[in-house]
Amino acid sequence: MENFHHLPVLLKECMAQLNLRDGCDYLDCTLGGGGHSSQILAGIQGGSLTGIDRDADAIAAATGRITDPRFQALRGNFHDAQELTDGRKFDGILADLGVSSHQLDVRERGFSYHDDAPLDMRMNAEDPVTAAQIVNERSEDELNRIFRDYGEEKWARQIARVICDRRRQAPIVTTSQLVAVIDAAIPKKFREKDGSHPARRVFQALRIAVNDELDPLADSIRMLADMLKTQGRLCVITFHSLEDRIVKNTFRELANPCTCPPEMPVCVCGKKPTVKLITRKPITASAEELAENPRSRSASLRVLEKI
Repeated sequence: MENFHHLPVLLKECMAQLNLRDGCDYLDCTLGGGGHSSQILAGIQGGSLTGIDRDADAIAAATGRITDPRFQALRGNFHDAQELTDGRKFDGILADLGVSSHQLDVRERGFSYHDDAPLDMRMNAEDPVTAAQIVNERSEDELNRIFRDYGEEKWARQIARVICDRRRQAPIVTTSQLVAVIDAAIPKKFREKDGSHPARRVFQALRIAVNDELDPLADSIRMLADMLKTQGRLCVITFHSLEDRIVKNTFRELANPCTCPPEMPVCVCGKKPTVKLITRKPITASAEELAENPRSRSASLRVLEKI
């Protein structure tokens, strides 16, 4: 996969926040093209780097690009990281939750609303459910829930209704067909007023639903925090408010697990924090990076440390 391209976001910030140390072991939960992983290996003497990705193209690209014997690539979903790594502990863990540039740019993957392509959106091409199946087989109520909850789409019900009307005439199987349906569902004056592409939120929602990105996320964050060695750091990059809210709230729960009522003078629940927050507010891209990589504009980095 020589042409697999992924420009890593917040690269300098991630390297600084991982607190790289020689002889330590690191885990890149979302390997992509290996951009973050390459820099981790370049920043340490000795040690090891394990990378996980569900996308076979990413695994092929990263293993072709990174020939360092300290590097190991594992095919799978980072939600299963503990099992994939046989319960190992790490000095630093990175999870970049965004879609890779390669996935967006390869038309046939069906992630982009700018191209005419099969309505797919699977990060793992072997997964059974495609975006086309969701669009053509789910009920109006379920489509409304997906667009509303995963895309924060104000016109979710109307879009779901028009999809159901159109698919009775013929299946909706391409990205351009879906974009046309969304255009028809949202009144023109509101499309123009919003300023962003009218299909952006629906495509985000479908991608999340196809790849089951949100429902396991909180539990996965807890698992990754548990996989850290003492003083190890977990860095998580999110790209929309739904992800960031889950990460922020889960980090806070881990840093302050006490369930005692606020009026209690002393803690009696016995729950002690296992981590401390390194970032109270998310780290975002610099002006320099924004100019170089516009896709970094929505990236937010949060960091915690095992204590």
